[in-house]
Amino acid sequence: MEILQHIWGTTPEGEAIVLYTMRNDRGSEVQLCNIGAAIVAVRFADRNGRIDDVALGYRDPMSYFGDGAASGKSVGRVAGRIARGHLSIDGEEYRLEINNGRNHLHGGSKGFANCLWESRIETNRVVFSRTSPDGEQNYPGELLVEAIYDFDDDDSLEITYLAKSDRTTAVNLTNHLYWNLAGEASGNTILDHELRLNCSKVLEMDAEQIPTGRLLEVAGTPLDFTSWRRFGDDIDNEFNHIRDFRGYDHCFAVDNWRKNILGEVGELRCQATGRRVEILSSQPAAVVYTGNWLAGGCPVTKSGGRYDDYAGVAIECQGFSDAVNHDNFPSVILPAEEMYCQKIVFRLGTF
Repeated sequence: MEILQHIWGTTPEGEAIVLYTMRNDRGSEVQLCNIGAAIVAVRFADRNGRIDDVALGYRDPMSYFGDGAASGKSVGRVAGRIARGHLSIDGEEYRLEINNGRNHLHGGSKGFANCLWESRIETNRVVFSRTSPDGEQNYPGELLVEAIYDFDDDDSLEITYLAKSDRTTAVNLTNHLYWNLAGEASGNTILDHELRLNCSKVLEMDAEQIPTGRLLEVAGTPLDFTSWRRFGDDIDNEFNHIRDFRGYDHCFAVDNWRKNILGEVGELRCQATGRRVEILSSQPAAVVYTGNWLAGGCPVTKSGGRYDDYAGVAIECQGFSDAVNHDNFPSVILPAEEMYCQKIVFRLGTF
């Protein structure tokens, strides 16, 4: 394993935008950037040995600031939507930024995804860190956070999120990588990709993409990914607002989840290339988002074009959406001085 780093650009304030390349003995690569502690490229071979970049991303590093897609970035303090921006901790009410309809999304417009993180190489890993000050985006507590990336010669990419606060706060971190296993530059959508999830329940959603608090059985519905299902087959179905959301953007509960234990989430695969990604996580849920709103809103891509809707799929391992407002969901409240530690693993391969 080798790790290379170089200056990719500079911000208007003169701060360095750093690009890290992690390359293993197979010739596979993962590229990372300190804007949003982001994954900006993932390159590995298909069944015929052809190596392609299978992660969506942009040509200009400055495009990673403020992109609505949050492509490849670490989002927080709280990933997902918080209804009406309402947060209550220890009886104290907090009003968060409303940046998605009537709701708060992905930690706000100046959340972690749009910050420049400190970064360093530690032997065979890349570590990003930042201090989120008390009151940032109106969240309580000074939060110290790290995003740690490991990549090995077996094509296994591991992300570890660590956080600690001096006050009780809410934390729910994930990575917003979009996969296209046909290749980022292929021009193909992910509608022919297939997904299998270790998830027999899904959160019931309202029309504003806020959970009602109920969990639905997926068996016999278009949200049943317990066996292989192709995205394009039911992406216009009315069940649980799939059509209203213009595709899949739903939070699935991981079966047999145990706190702080790494478990199977599922697997994504592409029949045309034979590429697959096995997904494991210590988090209780996975949001599946099929890139329903990518067209028109993304900057110039790495391959020099513009992404269409469904150009990539994000499988975001995290806590339940809007958990801060549902006592029956696993809590995303982090008590003062306790350590938050969550892992996501992507095992790359072929079939």
